[in-house]
Amino acid sequence: MTDEGKTHRGARAIETWLTRSASEYTYTIELTGAHKVDPDHYLATHHLEGNFPGGAVDLHYCFTLSDGLIENLVIEP
Repeated sequence: MTDEGKTHRGARAIETWLTRSASEYTYTIELTGAHKVDPDHYLATHHLEGNFPGGAVDLHYCFTLSDGLIENLVIEP
């Protein structure tokens, strides 16, 4: 998975990223859109507001499924 331009591979690296991301800032998140690009690719858009630099952002979660599991995730503005 890739977030803030950094790629994290493997369960341990992703768990570390998730723990850090969840505790670094306080924010609210709202799903504002979602659609299926093709049978294996999806895009979800979330609006975040909180105490991070800039205070508000719309993020696009582009992910690929393989055998019902997320194979790749890229989070970007």
